[in-house]
Amino acid sequence: MPLEGRELHVVEGCEETSDARRSDEPVATKLHRIAEKARQEPAFRFTNLYYLMNEELLRECFQGLRENAAAGIDNVTKEEYAENLDSNLAKLLERLHRMAYIPQPVRRTYIPKPGSNKLRPLGITCIEDKLVEAGLVRILEAVYEQDFIEDSYGFRHDRSCHQALRALNLTAEEGMVNYIAEADIKNFFNSMDQNWIMKFLSQRVGDKLVLRMVKRFLKAGVVENGEKIASDGVSSGWGDFSNNI
Repeated sequence: MPLEGRELHVVEGCEETSDARRSDEPVATKLHRIAEKARQEPAFRFTNLYYLMNEELLRECFQGLRENAAAGIDNVTKEEYAENLDSNLAKLLERLHRMAYIPQPVRRTYIPKPGSNKLRPLGITCIEDKLVEAGLVRILEAVYEQDFIEDSYGFRHDRSCHQALRALNLTAEEGMVNYIAEADIKNFFNSMDQNWIMKFLSQRVGDKLVLRMVKRFLKAGVVENGEKIASDGVSSGWGDFSNNI
């Protein structure tokens, strides 16, 4: 594509999202508009998404947390955070909007892995990190849900293992199927190259603030047995939001 075309494409992205920013629409409506834009223009690169990280979105994310959500390394529970929710959200937003928010390391714990004698690592984040993560997920889902194939079920909104099994069963019974292969990538999330994660993300997301915040989470590190482990170069397990309980 010629340089002039690329410049025009970025300008169009700014104009599209700036209109949404000026409106008084609920966050859900703005996210729906972004999803429609992403669906209609598969090559569109969104340059203005971070403004969606507002009080309405974070409050909804807080309400979506489980009541017994595990505490991170700061030991703050959802109940304790709720005691001064308005003040806490205001302070959190202030830090987010001046890019002073620094995610805390993930607390590593292990649970039994079904079907084996191995343990599955889980990353437990602090309450505020949970809120910011959930907000980023909702923003990024609006874009990427339009790109995912229909037969993808892992860690997607309103999709479950039971739906995947039903789809597999239907395909096996009605399709021309001779073989079914099961594969698992060993230590996948802990082996992902952070540079490639950011490169892939930047194909659709051109908002530097969103990219910077994602990078901060990737670099947050892990605390295990009281020792902080840096996450330079590879993912610390944060890449799987669903593992953060």
